[in-house]
Amino acid sequence: MHLIWENTIKNLVLLWTGDDFKGLDEGTGSYRLQKSVWDAIGLATASSGSTIPGLYGARPPNVAADHTSTTADSWSFWTLYIGPVLLRRKFTEAKYYDHFVQLVKLLLTCLEFNVIVADINKLRDGFAEWVKKFEELYYQYDPLRIAICPVTIHALLHIADSIIACGPVWAYWAFPMERYCGLIRPAIKSRKHPFASLDRFIVECAQLMQIRLIYQLDGDPATSISKPQRKSAAGFRSTLYPTSSLLAPSKPGMPDNIILNKIAKCLATRYDKSGDIKAVKQCLDKAKITQWAKIRIDDGDTICAAAMYASADTDRRDATYARYEVLVDIYANRRRMEPQYEAETRYGRIQHLYSVQIPPNTALELESPETLFLAGITPCDIDATHAHLDIHYYAKESRTEQFVDADCIQCLVGRVRDGTRWAVIDRSGALSRAVYIPDA
Repeated sequence: MHLIWENTIKNLVLLWTGDDFKGLDEGTGSYRLQKSVWDAIGLATASSGSTIPGLYGARPPNVAADHTSTTADSWSFWTLYIGPVLLRRKFTEAKYYDHFVQLVKLLLTCLEFNVIVADINKLRDGFAEWVKKFEELYYQYDPLRIAICPVTIHALLHIADSIIACGPVWAYWAFPMERYCGLIRPAIKSRKHPFASLDRFIVECAQLMQIRLIYQLDGDPATSISKPQRKSAAGFRSTLYPTSSLLAPSKPGMPDNIILNKIAKCLATRYDKSGDIKAVKQCLDKAKITQWAKIRIDDGDTICAAAMYASADTDRRDATYARYEVLVDIYANRRRMEPQYEAETRYGRIQHLYSVQIPPNTALELESPETLFLAGITPCDIDATHAHLDIHYYAKESRTEQFVDADCIQCLVGRVRDGTRWAVIDRSGALSRAVYIPDA
């Protein structure tokens, strides 16, 4: 895959920007971007680091100016997530953008955890069509422009066969090897005999690994090969939420009346007491309510509550937006129809996170205490979706905060600014890909 990120993508960028790609001009095409346009894309890429959570990876560099920081990993992230957003409507002809998006779709299929036979057939046909289109758009069937077709373009035609022979590409791509080289490089203690230092370090690591396996010492920092990492706090848990935990800092105490009324409305729906809000409020008077700063889903995505963080902190990478699902009555506007609920996927910003510990209550038909996790969310008004990729656009956010059960929260999402609108990047859906995580 490095041949794609370090060669194919870079060559496409050189063609688009006209940075002396082997002394060739556009020929009969019109694929070059103006310098001001590419510079703006570079600045937008760098600024997107503030609105893309740190869990998504390192801050994206300015692809137009910071060439030293544009590694294979950064080009991979830019190609799959940021490029489809920032390149939209930037070419004078849409066929160049559509050609790029087709490549992104094929690469996303390559990076899936499981690849079935039907996917391999799509990859084989898809890459063949993409290469033919590449020759039409850039090579233009002109022998004098043959330099535009390096061997890395031809190599795309062999990806499907490589997957049949070796499995999905994430199982043998170069990122794990790069991470491993980064792990063993500090072990070089002698400039005169570097390989002896490496050999000794690798042998000692193997010995420690065997000791850990024989004596079941997994997780013991004393036998950890890499640097011991500080374990994060387990957080506050509830038996009703086995996959979620609320994380500090926390702030106990009753919220203001506006928030309290919204919590009561949410609980009234949960306990089917919509006609008796007063009884729910009386129950909340005896409940223990605590505000929390973060929620962790499945010991993975950690989503922050915007109300607990100062907005003036410009260095913080925004991790307050999430994808969540709610049940919506499709006959809500027809009072005489029986309610029929369907799950609806939404995106929004987490404003508040609360734990509500409710004691036994006859009005709510609670025989034992319950601890609920509630999230206050301001929804994004999604008004468009990319035709081929799982990217959603919105221009406005609702000012009305809605409280939902924490189980509705699915995952953390990022955002990329696209002019006057925002593009929501959801890595858990169609844009999901394999990510290398080194051993602890």
